[in-house]
Amino acid sequence: MTGASPPALAPFRERAPWLGGDLQTLRNIIIGGPPELAGGERLLLAMPDGDKLAARLDRPGAETNAPLIVLAHGLAGSESSLHGVATARYLVSQGWPALRLNLRGAAPSRPTSGGRYHAGKTDDLAAALRALPAELLRHGIVLIGNSLGGNLVLKFIGEGGHGLPVRAAVAVSTPIDLAATCARMMASRNFVYHRYMLDHMKREALAPGAELTTAERAAIAGARSVYEFDDRFVAPHFGYRGAQDYYEANAAKNFLAGAKLPTLILQALDDPWIPAQCYTAIDWATLPAIQPVLTQGGGHMGFHGADSLTPWHDRVTAQWLKQKGLGPKGRFEME
Repeated sequence: MTGASPPALAPFRERAPWLGGDLQTLRNIIIGGPPELAGGERLLLAMPDGDKLAARLDRPGAETNAPLIVLAHGLAGSESSLHGVATARYLVSQGWPALRLNLRGAAPSRPTSGGRYHAGKTDDLAAALRALPAELLRHGIVLIGNSLGGNLVLKFIGEGGHGLPVRAAVAVSTPIDLAATCARMMASRNFVYHRYMLDHMKREALAPGAELTTAERAAIAGARSVYEFDDRFVAPHFGYRGAQDYYEANAAKNFLAGAKLPTLILQALDDPWIPAQCYTAIDWATLPAIQPVLTQGGGHMGFHGADSLTPWHDRVTAQWLKQKGLGPKGRFEME
């Protein structure tokens, strides 16, 4: 394991039979994730242009002074993504309130937002945080980004936090180099992953309520790869010259040097979607605010460890936040 691992936490070891990056990645799809939390509150967060982002808030069973966890999902994901549900369940059980934000146009946000998110649309994240009720912000915010949501979070932190009461950030299985990740996704060994993701991206983009031109709808439907989807639809839709311009402008790797808040990065070097070199090529010693924990195993948003059914990355996140003084006080301290 590269990077300092939090004390008293065992190093990551795969849980049989989920051995290797692919099975770690696919485990939740094959087996399913934990059930949704009971209850939950629906929030609609107003954007400056009139769109509204839907979010789900879950609170612990007792009063807490822990910061609000704001969780950003991955590409074609939502509050219902299995790993997001697992993260929310665990952190709420440990005393944190958790808000799962549905980015613009994603699943529950689609009926109230005609627009769309992208990998670096941090102005939407900032607007959503500003729209939160004041009572949720009184202890500050911790941002957690899963997969593409991690790129959004790291870019946000690297931009200085946008004047919001963000106290720390965590990024898990993050494509910090968007171009390299796209190329890896389109590799022949990832043919099944690629088709799965492209199909989900198209369905999400074309869902009823999306504000698209006829040409954009044709570009989405005709895209034969993730790169074509980004090059012919996402990039021009947001004013970029093409996919490469979009990737370079929004890749988190280009914003890491601006990070000043405590930031934890968790990445498996056997992630089948993200090349290990995206992480091993970085001189982390020059980024003092960032603590990278790079494991040999874990896959993409897997981290199914031998010592617990709770995903390892969720337990590391909780331990790290407590070390930073960002854990809940009171009865939750003993749990």
